[in-house]
Amino acid sequence: MDAFSTRGFEAGTGDPQVSGYDRFFSTFDAFWPIVARHGGKVMAIARQQAAADGVSYAELSTGSVATQPLLAKVGDGDVRDLTALYDRIAPELPAAVQATRAQYDGYDAEMAAIDGCRTAMPKPACATEIRYQFAALRTRPPAQVFAELALGFALVQGDPRFVAVNIVAPEHHPVALRDYASHMRMLRFLKDRYPAVPLSLHAGELTLGLVPPRDLRFHIRDAVAVAGARRIGHGIDIPYETDARALLARMAREQVAVEINLTSNAVILGVKGRDHPLSLYRQAGVPVVLSTDDEGVSRTDMTNEYLRAVTEQKLRYRDLKQIARDSLHYAFLPGQSLWQDRAGGPRVAACRVLDTAACGTFLATHAKARLEARLERDFDRFERQSFD
Repeated sequence: MDAFSTRGFEAGTGDPQVSGYDRFFSTFDAFWPIVARHGGKVMAIARQQAAADGVSYAELSTGSVATQPLLAKVGDGDVRDLTALYDRIAPELPAAVQATRAQYDGYDAEMAAIDGCRTAMPKPACATEIRYQFAALRTRPPAQVFAELALGFALVQGDPRFVAVNIVAPEHHPVALRDYASHMRMLRFLKDRYPAVPLSLHAGELTLGLVPPRDLRFHIRDAVAVAGARRIGHGIDIPYETDARALLARMAREQVAVEINLTSNAVILGVKGRDHPLSLYRQAGVPVVLSTDDEGVSRTDMTNEYLRAVTEQKLRYRDLKQIARDSLHYAFLPGQSLWQDRAGGPRVAACRVLDTAACGTFLATHAKARLEARLERDFDRFERQSFD
């Protein structure tokens, strides 16, 4: 279990010579063979845990069986001419999308069977909606990263279960650092061809001492300004970014949300408490949400992340309520939001009162608003029980 997770790391158990980031990222080679054979079971467990935490919607970071043939085709090819590279792999994308869709048809069917979702007594997990983010690995050779990203864009465009493209793996890895600017250029190239595909990019999962200071100055900025990310994962290096004040103002103005992973950041980067930039984002008006990162590796859950936000970051109930609302408001769900602008402000006209025929009609056609309305009803029940 210690090989599969960071169990006990914050408590000081384990090999003191192994860093948090080395221990965290080493787990993937240990458990990946299991995940590859039991994807539906793994996803079912993740959904069951989300339901136990009261989470109504989750985006899981995933890959595809079609990746390897695509990567073999491009090999270590030249990425100076992205148009030529894209033209080379474009004919392969429809078949890769079809293979991936078949893969996830199997996963979805297995999840439904495990939880009895099509029976008279479905388990609570069936009420938690699942979508997928397609994640490319930033440590591959550049042409292979581009091919994997291209598959992700084509997949999001072709299958509504896939809602965004991401790029993952250790951001401090020498290859990831070397190719970061190139990766942002690739994402911009593909975004121009698939403008409706959202990006949620791991960016700024770095801190002073882990990488040279020069690598702390532009990762979040390029993810926003070059690639066009609508959400940022981690965002820890924001205090070191060039003109951080202007970048924060832009993120607040354009409502680029930041996914905060308190346990993961403490274990991998050693950043927690007053050193964590959560308060910096909130003071600047940047929307923030809480997430677990890899909850199995970190041995955490969403409940613990909210608890940690209270005990470590001193957030209060109204802060948690805003974060929960923003988690759906900035989710990559189809349809309009329940809120006209920022979550918690004025609602759309049809749903100023939730339990009306007009609101019911609106919610029936807007998946995001439907889950937001469910959350508001949950708040009402909780507050009556807790504060009356």
